[in-house]
Amino acid sequence: MTDPATAPGSAQQKIDTSVPHSARIWNYWLGGKDNYPVDEEAGDAYTAVFPGIVTIARSSRAFLRRTIAYLAGEAGIRQFLDIGTGLPTADNTHQVAQRIAPESRIVYVDNDPMVLAHARALLYSTPQGATAYVDADILDPDRILEAAAGTLDLERPTALILSNILGHIADHDQARSVVTRLMAALPSGSHLSVNDGSRGVDPVFEQAQEAYNESGAVPYHLRTVDQITAYFEGLDLVEPGVVPVPLWRPDSDTPAPEPIGEHGGLARKP
Repeated sequence: MTDPATAPGSAQQKIDTSVPHSARIWNYWLGGKDNYPVDEEAGDAYTAVFPGIVTIARSSRAFLRRTIAYLAGEAGIRQFLDIGTGLPTADNTHQVAQRIAPESRIVYVDNDPMVLAHARALLYSTPQGATAYVDADILDPDRILEAAAGTLDLERPTALILSNILGHIADHDQARSVVTRLMAALPSGSHLSVNDGSRGVDPVFEQAQEAYNESGAVPYHLRTVDQITAYFEGLDLVEPGVVPVPLWRPDSDTPAPEPIGEHGGLARKP
């Protein structure tokens, strides 16, 4: 699965450890080890302003786990297209899906050589299923669909996973257009899972994110709940709809969750 352009060795040569990287910062907040001192410094600077970002990062990951478990379990989905996968950590999409249905097939998409190198090195499929990696930008949905078709049968129901990626598209209408194009290529019975940072819950979070965006890092744009809900237009939302991610079907053995500035939902294509 490894090609010269994205092999671990070549990606390593492109890594600039003097500049913080959003995927490595997120990995740091999740308790991962794939980061550098510069990422820890940037992550600590953010948490000094808004300590709740660690809760958001971990709640986002837990939301992903619960939605994938629902898709592979109750919904019977066996194909997953995960765009903007980020650095591997615990309970990646294929691990959750293949624990429930070992025959599940997963395509991870990212346009960061470092992320793809780590994914190829660390993410292995079950013998019954398949896991593949595509180097593509979310703004090129046709390229993504063409490449994904090498592993997935896009005439069968497929789950499209967009976790904390749409906020990197500055224009909300463009982000909606990308989602619409991707879902249009998938058949009835397919699902869309989206979660993104949200406005309207915590002004301190919003201030911290604005400062981060102005720092020269790759910006991430928080959306209103209505804007996040708009991604699901024309689809049938699975209960409880678009909610703060800790409130989406929380595990029964966890304490009552609190709303946070991260909303998500899951919907089925009729």
